[in-house]
Amino acid sequence: MGNPTVFSYSTWWRVGLWCAAILWNLGPRPGLAAEEGDENISEVLIHHTVDGYYIALEPIATIELPRLFLLRTAEGSWRLDAFGSTASALHSGRYVANYEGHRYTAADELEELIATHRHLYAELYPRDGELVLDLSITRHYVFGLLSALLVAGFFIPVARRYRKGTGRTTAPRGIWQNLAEVFIVFVRDEIARPNIGEKADRFLPYLLTAFFFILFSNLLGLIPNLGAATSNLAVTGVLALFTFVIGTIYASKDHWRHIFWPPGVPVFVKPILIPVEIMGLFTRHAALAIRLFANMSAGTLIILSLIGMIFIIHALFGALAAWLSTLPSVLLTLFISAIKLLVAFIQAYVFTLLSALFIGMSVAEHAHEHAEHEEEGAAPVVHAVPTAGETRTVLP
Repeated sequence: MGNPTVFSYSTWWRVGLWCAAILWNLGPRPGLAAEEGDENISEVLIHHTVDGYYIALEPIATIELPRLFLLRTAEGSWRLDAFGSTASALHSGRYVANYEGHRYTAADELEELIATHRHLYAELYPRDGELVLDLSITRHYVFGLLSALLVAGFFIPVARRYRKGTGRTTAPRGIWQNLAEVFIVFVRDEIARPNIGEKADRFLPYLLTAFFFILFSNLLGLIPNLGAATSNLAVTGVLALFTFVIGTIYASKDHWRHIFWPPGVPVFVKPILIPVEIMGLFTRHAALAIRLFANMSAGTLIILSLIGMIFIIHALFGALAAWLSTLPSVLLTLFISAIKLLVAFIQAYVFTLLSALFIGMSVAEHAHEHAEHEEEGAAPVVHAVPTAGETRTVLP
């Protein structure tokens, strides 16, 4: 047996200093609270959860993202405006800002808006012409692109090893290949094949891509000052749309027959069931997108609400009560963060499982012999029971 680890006094002193630094950064500051006392905590929560045209790497810096606008001028021509940031678009004089219902048009108003960083949350409109399309890069787009690059950077080296035979003719080598194979085999054997059947391998590339993209996006959202692309309904909607399109393209004839002429029900009931089946085809995929979006957004809102409680208590009961509430709020935040780590894996699993289930429902082929006999009024098929001297043939 090895010697037990003994923490010296200096070690505990360093741990105490780190804890004090964390509490100081997370705790309320009376001066700062006094300056920002008029700021609504609900607006702070919204600004940190919704999409935006900046990446807040506080307390280091705030990176503004490029802005792209497609306009139709007063003469009827088309124009594409490109700026390096929101501030650059306002400094150009060609755009005005709309913030909290107030329109900022004068140069001094726009300068004040930029100086207070409120322009980051403002909506921009052209001074002349009509805004047709806002093609600006958002932070959720950046986080989604980063997740895709991480997935590619993780699996391209693994794929090269499999191409060389490592993992096929020999055992997998290295931590990354073994870790990747665990998840790949899990998705294949526990999600794809049980829900799709013999056609599962055809759809396995999409299911693996969706699983790992969602997983990496969710894990990226656990990093402070970053965010999860899956907390954007547009991202989850596109993922659900992929599932819908794949299920529609590869759907079997039996799938469409069940939708437009449900078997096994009276004829007068079928006109009622057909609209329900068509609506269900869309609503289940919409629920697939909303479920992932809601679960990933909820964790961020809870964490920000727990931190915001410190400032609310400071405004209501004073600095002493705020300092006393700091430690419970931080501990609850750490607890919710641990749950979010678990939820990151669960939501990737649930989305992939439901996608495989919906695809399996679309590509499945059903037998209608008994239904056809019943509709034609024929006698039911009776299978003879083998006697003791007969041998039953079991089909594979």
